[in-house]
Amino acid sequence: MLVLLDRDGVINRDAAEGILRAEDFHFLPGAVEAIAQLRHAGFRVAVCTNQSAVGRGRLSEAELARIHQRMCDGVAEAGGCIDAVFYAPDPPQAPTHRRKPGPGMLLEAMAKFAAQPVQTPMVGDMLRDLEAAQAAGCPRVLVRTGKGRHTEAQGLPAALAPVTVVDDLLEAVRHILAHYASTRHGS
Repeated sequence: MLVLLDRDGVINRDAAEGILRAEDFHFLPGAVEAIAQLRHAGFRVAVCTNQSAVGRGRLSEAELARIHQRMCDGVAEAGGCIDAVFYAPDPPQAPTHRRKPGPGMLLEAMAKFAAQPVQTPMVGDMLRDLEAAQAAGCPRVLVRTGKGRHTEAQGLPAALAPVTVVDDLLEAVRHILAHYASTRHGS
């Protein structure tokens, strides 16, 4: 099975101006352990992240690759693995179907790993993460880290239900393991 994760605000601390250097990438508490738990349970992990700073010329693809390498290395040191990273460089004013809330990155990830949408939860901290998950047919998990508390406080549209709301990625993984591990073993 596959789990899809947003990056900023879910795996790492978000910054108002974005993460523009590898040195600015800092894991949220429990995030590395959470991803390692998924790996140990036999899940694949794909990160699906909007990175408009690339499209706006504020972040080079080379520096973005360094940021993602730092993320993957940190997870690997804890015994976990990020199997793939998908990113949309599109600026908000010129989105493609890949930029969340579009489902493009999620669909690409599921195709790469031959995953079924109904068994592929998406964990995010923003409404657009949940909208992309719904458009792709994936279960939706909102974390309260990053912009998640604000997203929850704004009220989740009924059309997105059901959405599981948890405190952080570690709690999201506990939920996923409790609800999807039995499906994985039964197939």
